Amino acid sequence: MFLTWLDSNSWLIELAGKRILLDPWLVGELVFGNLGWLFKGTRSKDRPIPDNIDLILLSQGIEDHAHPETLKKLDRSIPVVGSPSAAKVAQAIGFTSITALKPGESWTLDQLQIQATLGSQLGPGTQENGYLLTELSTGTTLYYEPHGSHPKNLKAPIDVVITPLIDLALPLVGAIIKGAESGVNLAQQVRPQVILPTAAGGDIQFEGILNSLLKAIGTVDQFRAKLAQANLSTTVIEPKPGDRIEILLPSKEVAS
Repeated sequence: MFLTWLDSNSWLIELAGKRILLDPWLVGELVFGNLGWLFKGTRSKDRPIPDNIDLILLSQGIEDHAHPETLKKLDRSIPVVGSPSAAKVAQAIGFTSITALKPGESWTLDQLQIQATLGSQLGPGTQENGYLLTELSTGTTLYYEPHGSHPKNLKAPIDVVITPLIDLALPLVGAIIKGAESGVNLAQQVRPQVILPTAAGGDIQFEGILNSLLKAIGTVDQFRAKLAQANLSTTVIEPKPGDRIEILLPSKEVAS
């Protein structure tokens, strides 16, 4: 397994012989609902679009997960798997092979199985996804959820987890991204060998009223200390944007 963090919630996952582009925001600005004064993310330069993408995987339909400007740069024939709201974004852009998954549903591409898990609830009637990816030939698993909303029915062990490790909170609202405690609880639940943070800024600058109110709570080092206090041997890897990281896991037998 190889993982490349592309800033924010964007990842290139290489698993089961497939190259999966996850929640890509690679070009242009990040603005919610054309309200740049409220929140805007910019980068010093656009990221190159990775070559030979086999699948686009979208966890949510909002702009920091289904970024329209980035999606318009991608080949419309690449299969898209996403939450129902993300599938609508892909459909509007013109992708020709789209699978909408609700939590509990799964989809398979050769030796790669993708199961949607219960993710964030973003307003009435808008249920978003996390994902459990499984390489069927080896049983290797990867779980991703970008807001720290984890279901209780995830079964241990899960080999690799990508999720926030700190909180981002707003006054009077509380944490809108949960990681400081929910990440530790998740690690206790699924006993991952490796955990990596997502939802951080990377090589991105943020501005706007909302950004000025956001407060980060916790650090990755504090998260590591909490894992040690819980007697967990999970390795925490802090990737740098653009670095391709090989995740080496012990081989395991897969029931036939």
